[in-house]
Amino acid sequence: MSDIRYYTEEGLQKLKNELEQLMMIERPSISKQIAEARDKGDLSENAEYDAAKNAQGMLELKISKLQEMISNVRIIDESKLDNSKVLILSKVRLRNLQNNAEMSYVLVPEKEADLKSGKLSVNSPIAKGLLGKSVGEQAQISVPAGNIIFEILEISR
Repeated sequence: MSDIRYYTEEGLQKLKNELEQLMMIERPSISKQIAEARDKGDLSENAEYDAAKNAQGMLELKISKLQEMISNVRIIDESKLDNSKVLILSKVRLRNLQNNAEMSYVLVPEKEADLKSGKLSVNSPIAKGLLGKSVGEQAQISVPAGNIIFEILEISR
């Protein structure tokens, strides 16, 4: 049974691009390596051939998993999401009440998380503590360093 995974249009496009890269560039490259190793003679003692066949198996497994993942993707329709509460794809501006630092995050599906660009996984402790909260509310979140209290300053898309 397959798991349905939620992605943005951008995230789905990244998956499709990765699949295309594997199928159109890496698959032919490995096939070429296998053919070159096969041309060198006795396959029973040919380490290059064995390595190329193993790489091919791993590549085919990766392609299969990506194809299955893409077939079970559901796109999140931002137009149907409520802006009054923190939900997936919300851009949230927060204030850390302990040091008054302000920060902004966009809550995204786990596979699209990238902290450097401000994309926080909805499965992270901070995001879980923010989900369902409204502007002006506070969220006490347990992190490895202890408890942090955030005030939600703004929610947008």
